[in-house]
Amino acid sequence: MTIFAQNTKTMKTISSREFAANPEMYLGMARQQDVLVKKGRDMFHIVYRPPVPQQPVLEPDDDLRRAITFDELLVGVKEDLREIFANGKRNG
Repeated sequence: MTIFAQNTKTMKTISSREFAANPEMYLGMARQQDVLVKKGRDMFHIVYRPPVPQQPVLEPDDDLRRAITFDELLVGVKEDLREIFANGKRNG
């Protein structure tokens, strides 16, 4: 039975001395292929993850300028509730 990997990339195995001599080259290489650094019996896999895009910062606009604070909202809600109870209005 033959198993094929779908997302195969080439793999480069280097010694820790090679990595220490030229880390920028191997870190750049990790963007294109898997890089394994061998030190004695240990193997270290260099994994490249693309940067996460930053969320756009929204500029103040007309909606924000018209917005009210929570305290302003609370004052308005309290006034509305007082009016509803003072007039004895009921819905339903």
